[in-house]
Amino acid sequence: MSDAVRTFRHHREVPITRWRWPNFSPAEIACRGTGALKLDPIAMDRLQGLRDRLGKPLIVRSAYRSPAHNRAVGGALRSKHMDGTAFDIAMANHDPAVFEAAAREVGFLGFGFYPRSGFIHVDLGPARQWGERFPARAAPFAPETPPAREVLADSRTLKGTGAAGVATVGAAGVEVAQEVLSEAQGAVLPLVPYLDALRWVFIALALAGIGLAVWARIDDWRKGMR
Repeated sequence: MSDAVRTFRHHREVPITRWRWPNFSPAEIACRGTGALKLDPIAMDRLQGLRDRLGKPLIVRSAYRSPAHNRAVGGALRSKHMDGTAFDIAMANHDPAVFEAAAREVGFLGFGFYPRSGFIHVDLGPARQWGERFPARAAPFAPETPPAREVLADSRTLKGTGAAGVATVGAAGVEVAQEVLSEAQGAVLPLVPYLDALRWVFIALALAGIGLAVWARIDDWRKGMR
C-alpha cells in the first residue's frame, strides 16, 4: 500500500481500503475544528506501533489540525500537527516514563511534555523536546510486605482470653456444684469448704488470663502487628 500523504476534506471521505490501523479511526485523527484529515501513513504506522507496544488504548487529544484550527488553538506556526505527523496523547491511563520510552523505541523523535494538561506530544521529528517531564508516579504496590499477623491458633491474645474464659466458666461451675452439694446428703458435706477454695483458684486463673490478654495486645501494638 502506498505511503503517500493524502488530504481529505472530511474524514468520512477516507476509503476503507486505505485505512490499515485497527486501533484508530479516521475521526480520531481528523481535525477537531473542521473534520478534515491529512493522512500520513508513516506517522500512523508509528502510532499503531506505539499502541501495540504499550498494549492499552491511546487517547488521542489532538492529531491533524488544519491551519485555521491550529491558529485558533494557539498552535506553533510550524506545528507538526498541520503535517499530520504529530499526536497529543493523554496520560490518564499511562505511566509517562513508560510511554516516552516506548514512543522513542517505535521511532518518534519530537516530544513535548504537558503535565498540567495531562498529555505528551509526539511527532516524527526533528529530534527535540520541550516542557517539564511528569513527576514520578507512586508505585502501585507497597514497597515492603507488612509484618505477618499472628496465626489465630498461636495468638497470645487469644490464648489469654481463652484462659480467662475457661477459668470464668470453671468458677461458675464450682459455684453451681457448691450449691448442689450443699443440699446433698451429709456424706459429701465435708467437701463443701474445699470447693469454695477451688472457686477462688479459678477466679485467680481468670484474672491472670485477662492480664495476659491485655499485655499481649499492648505488646502487639508496640511491635506494629496490629
